Amino acid sequence: MSKSIQTENAVIEAIKNRRTVKKFKKDAVPTDKIIELLDAAVWAPNHKLREPWRFLLFTGDGRNKLAQAIDAEMGEDNKFSANIKQVPAVMLVVLEEDPRQNIWDEDFAAVSALVQNFLLAAWSEEIGTFWVTKPFLYAPKFRKPLGIEAGEKIIGMIYMGYPDVIPSAKERTPAKDKLTLFE
Repeated sequence: MSKSIQTENAVIEAIKNRRTVKKFKKDAVPTDKIIELLDAAVWAPNHKLREPWRFLLFTGDGRNKLAQAIDAEMGEDNKFSANIKQVPAVMLVVLEEDPRQNIWDEDFAAVSALVQNFLLAAWSEEIGTFWVTKPFLYAPKFRKPLGIEAGEKIIGMIYMGYPDVIPSAKERTPAKDKLTLFE
């Protein structure tokens, strides 16, 4: 078997085996490891190498800053900020928005590809992830204390840590059921 086919199978297996993890052990994920994973993720395809992304990483006591921003929008009695303090690391992925719709679409796709790269890279290092979006991500009271400006969109929060529970796979609709073929 050729090396390229073996590599292709490894990639396909990684894609199929990755799981969304919502329960993490308390062990910290080293910041250097997260940066290493980001360095792999930035190889996502992005038109004209615009690299329209930036990241805010919250670990250790830094998670309190994120929890305070959530509290500013949601009030102090909410499940989200309490949960943030239990997750070993949380990263916001931010898109630098372009006012031209076609560029915005390309950049949004690029940042989404970057997130998928990160999730797969993390999984390859036995780090579980959970890509989540919440309504408070749009709120000025949440965004301002974190330095997220007008013209920036939070693509999502990525919770990460070493899995305590790995969920089983859920069935997917075969692609052929959604394929229109022109021959």
